Amino acid sequence: MEKKRVLLFYPPGALFQRGEDRCQQNIDEGSAQAMRACNDLGYAAAILLRDGYEVKLQDYQTQGDTYDTLIQDMETFKPDMIMMSITNTTIHSDVKVANDLKKRFNPIVVLKGALFFDPEQALLDLIDLSCVDYLIGGEIDFCIGKIANYCFKGEGKPEEINNILYKDENGKMVKTRFHVWDDDLDSQPFPARHLMRNELYIHPGTKEPMATIQTARGCPSQCVFCLTPEISGKRVRFRSPQNVLDEMIDCYDNHHISCFFFKADTFTINPDWVKEMCELIINSKLCGKIKFTANSRVRPLKKETLELMKKAGCFLVAFGFESGSDEMLKTMRKGTTVAENRQAAKWCKEIGLPFWGYFVIGFPWETKEDILKTKKLIMETDPDFIEVTIALPFYGTPMYETCKENNLLEKSVLGSDFFHSSTKGTMHLTIDEVMKLRKNILLSFYLRPKYIFRKMAECVTQPGVFVQYVKYGLKLVINLFK
Repeated sequence: MEKKRVLLFYPPGALFQRGEDRCQQNIDEGSAQAMRACNDLGYAAAILLRDGYEVKLQDYQTQGDTYDTLIQDMETFKPDMIMMSITNTTIHSDVKVANDLKKRFNPIVVLKGALFFDPEQALLDLIDLSCVDYLIGGEIDFCIGKIANYCFKGEGKPEEINNILYKDENGKMVKTRFHVWDDDLDSQPFPARHLMRNELYIHPGTKEPMATIQTARGCPSQCVFCLTPEISGKRVRFRSPQNVLDEMIDCYDNHHISCFFFKADTFTINPDWVKEMCELIINSKLCGKIKFTANSRVRPLKKETLELMKKAGCFLVAFGFESGSDEMLKTMRKGTTVAENRQAAKWCKEIGLPFWGYFVIGFPWETKEDILKTKKLIMETDPDFIEVTIALPFYGTPMYETCKENNLLEKSVLGSDFFHSSTKGTMHLTIDEVMKLRKNILLSFYLRPKYIFRKMAECVTQPGVFVQYVKYGLKLVINLFK
């Protein structure tokens, strides 16, 4: 019997972090971001290969391909099923692609994205799902194999697959059980990196391939703007450090990758886990041969944890500082303080560990004074890199409800992103005023002579890195003034 074929893809178009359900960052208009590996497609591919399917994986957007290339693949590969990762911003164009492919080639159509996690019917009514068969709102590796096995092998029932919607015999999208998560992350196969073009996903400075490795899922925080606790749960589910190391060794030995992004909503939340992970790396054959970066919260955090991470090969840690206003941190339920933001930055400076600061402005309650406090914190802590985004009221978050109650929604959240807000602004500022403050912060930070000369000095022995810095600097200026 001929194997059934499945095409997994990101559609052609602008660059978005489609595998990052939490933020779905617009890469083209960010300051210094690079595309991360398409791990969601990689996990799906690994599961489907394990179950005996023929799989083709294509990241058309990052490959720079056109829609014609997608059509050619549909004609030559002839998939029985297609699965596309969507974003909040691109949903309408994504669905248009799915509908066109359904009408022309008639595959089973599966869409995956945070937008479909336990969605309201009112939201679904805004989207043309006439040609879509399944929506995955949960973690793809625990869904896609079961969907394929039902469709092609008659195994199980769609109503038994958690965190999805399926089209019933009347053409209605039916929800299954949401808000349930699988714990055994070690049992999942590693992403099928042999199907990825790993050279597309790079360290922004050196351009060397960077693999994304998911170390944990879930976040106990209650930030009003974040989707993670809703999608991945408020309980952190860890992979074992040994399982993570095994994946790193596989990347190093079989794919010649020595640079890693440890994907977790807060890598340092369990210092004992971090200690075991770092000690495993230090005592492994990878010691001194690899480097990694990771996200962190400023609470809980210890200087000793950062020191151990650096010893194990950490070259950059990213903090979600969010704001320089204690009032804003409290209102957004961040669970941290400005003093803790400063302390984390101070520790990084003391041990010589570069750090990235993420900041968000434009919250419903925010004043100009609050945003200027954020600017002050940025200048005082002096991160190596920063990004300042506009608070986005995703469906399913408390912030969305606040914006709706206070008549702050200018248009549908669908189609907006961190740089093209769906809000009118805050209760105190117009969206134009918020955008001008963002421009001012970024230009004030990145165009300081002190900062420019410091980065030039760091590049004395790495001229290629300097070229990359110039490239991202020009991109930043162009994006801010276009």
